[in-house]
Amino acid sequence: MSHAHEHVSNTSRIWKVFILLSLVTIVEVALGIIRPEVLFYNNFLSMNLLNWVFIILTLYKAYYIVWAFMHMEGEKSSLRWAVVATVIFLVLYLVFILLVEGDYVYGVFKNSTIKWNF
Repeated sequence: MSHAHEHVSNTSRIWKVFILLSLVTIVEVALGIIRPEVLFYNNFLSMNLLNWVFIILTLYKAYYIVWAFMHMEGEKSSLRWAVVATVIFLVLYLVFILLVEGDYVYGVFKNSTIKWNF
């Protein structure tokens, strides 16, 4: 009697995913500790480049976690795009809010007679 599906060990794949996500996390932590001046003091769209690097690396990790651990690589293209398009829309919306409203408190105190008391 032959079995239709044979069990395949994914140990090497799990280690590859673990190493990749660990390396990205180590880069994020190192950049957070070192805070390179070229990234920290240069702005792009009202936010310093270091924050952009963190956002991009975090999105990469999130996408890879969904791809590897939620088994999206084995799904049909339409389902993958339904999930990815929704996430892209939500992330772009959150980045828009961050860029537009991120310095609201600073702007209120800068252009008013209210003094900084904290």
